[in-house]
Amino acid sequence: MAFSSRFARSKTVLSFLRPCRQLHSTPKSTSDVTVISPVKGRRRLPTWWSSSLLPLAIAASATSFAYLNLSHPSISESSALDSRDITIGGKDSTEAVVKGEYKEVPKELISQLKTILEDNLTTDYDERYFHGKPQNSFHKAVNVPDVVVFPRSEEEVSKILKSCNVYKVPIVPYGGATSIEGHTLAPKGGVCIDMSLMKRVKALHVDDMDVVVEPGIGWLELNEYLEEYGLFFPLDPGPGASIGGMCATRCSGSLAVRYGTMRDNVISLKVVLPNGDVVKTASRARKSAAGYDLTRLMIGSEGTLGVITEITLRLQKIPQHSVVAVCNFPTVKDAADVAIATMMSGIQVSRVELLDEVQIRAINMANGKNLTETPTLMFEFIGTEAYTREQTQIVQQIASKHNGSDFMFAEEPEAKKELWKIRKEALWACYAMAPGHEAMITDVCVPLSHLAELISRSKKELDASSLLCTVIAHAGDGNFHTCIMFDPSKEEQRREAERLNHFMVHSALSMDGTCTGEHGVGTGKMKYLEKELGIEALQTMKRIKKTLDPNDIMNPGKLIPPHVCF
Repeated sequence: MAFSSRFARSKTVLSFLRPCRQLHSTPKSTSDVTVISPVKGRRRLPTWWSSSLLPLAIAASATSFAYLNLSHPSISESSALDSRDITIGGKDSTEAVVKGEYKEVPKELISQLKTILEDNLTTDYDERYFHGKPQNSFHKAVNVPDVVVFPRSEEEVSKILKSCNVYKVPIVPYGGATSIEGHTLAPKGGVCIDMSLMKRVKALHVDDMDVVVEPGIGWLELNEYLEEYGLFFPLDPGPGASIGGMCATRCSGSLAVRYGTMRDNVISLKVVLPNGDVVKTASRARKSAAGYDLTRLMIGSEGTLGVITEITLRLQKIPQHSVVAVCNFPTVKDAADVAIATMMSGIQVSRVELLDEVQIRAINMANGKNLTETPTLMFEFIGTEAYTREQTQIVQQIASKHNGSDFMFAEEPEAKKELWKIRKEALWACYAMAPGHEAMITDVCVPLSHLAELISRSKKELDASSLLCTVIAHAGDGNFHTCIMFDPSKEEQRREAERLNHFMVHSALSMDGTCTGEHGVGTGKMKYLEKELGIEALQTMKRIKKTLDPNDIMNPGKLIPPHVCF
């Protein structure tokens, strides 16, 4: 992931740590950040580093993320990835490697990019390979980017896109690289546009509870900045995710049950189109009925329509008080039933997370804990002290009617933090439990009334499989994930993981659900879109894409299945 701080590494170090390389960027002064507040002055955006990532990195080291041993560092040839007869993303495709028609980037374009960016670009193979292989995804491509560029301003982004459009060279936008569906692959080579240097807070409007930021800033970094003003941005995907990437994939997180997804929390965008034009999608007003909703068109477009260069975000007040509660259940159905009953009761919970017994076992093994290895629900209630305690008692009563046991809650900050670590470190616990394995992570979402049925049906299939499979659900909004651990060197395991994923997606679709609640489409979910949306919807998407990007340079091979035509 594109950390703000860069760490030195050798090729044996975890591949998700950025290679150490000095980029020339003019330091930002405090005058670059405008804070509009009746009482607060201006402040410098802090350098971000979260110590909470250290245990994640240590746990993740067991996965043995290693570079492919390519005998030729050519961008169009690979001894490890044979491009013959490889397809992905079309109807019923199950292949793991993405192919693309490669064309060498003209030297004239490289020269223009050097003029625009000076030293903020690279053709170093290690850097290009790093950007061409998502750090938390098993997806691969036969090619990597020809060049990686690091723009510092919207003007530079516009010039880059305009030049690439003239030469019809593909562009792959790159944020925090935490996406898992192959969004940042470069199957056709081309230019990877890394937005990590554009990370300013441009303006904070305290009284309006909104903030204007550049796309490279991370959500954790932003919340660290906002804390002083008693505000926070409520979406919480994986650590390292950038605001620009979160917009591109229409992400959410555990707080979506209370605050909504990215589409609900973005007020306005500025986007550079493939021809270099800069479009502002809306004003800063909280609501507007002026014209087409271009903001929502761009959110979830996954870099296929343009590059986001500015985001205006809706903020929330930091809650006055919160309570975290945990309860165990004999089956995942019992736990899911309580999540549904809680939502039906009208209680406005801020989080409802479900972990099955296999996931709890992984957490115990990875962190030396002694948690009861049964399906577990985790809740968070926010508001006044009296309100949160009242809601906690009501949910405890609901849980007791559905075989809940060992109900406990915490109000002290350290105790709450310790409980949420159980959920936040779930994926890394899976990696630690299965060294050398990769994770195929499902992302189905169904109407809430179908959640218990879907989880129960999926759980039977998962338990019968020879693979290690854990269940983690945002149970309050019908979205659940399965971490299916498989050995990438064993084709039969990868196909079994694909079979399980296929089963859950089609089960969700049969319940009027979706193949992806928050991770996005990328290359991995394209094969399910026609069944979910219908060919007419996909043809409409392709018409929009063709109109805005006639040369198909923006993140080609993503989101819209290749078999769609009109």
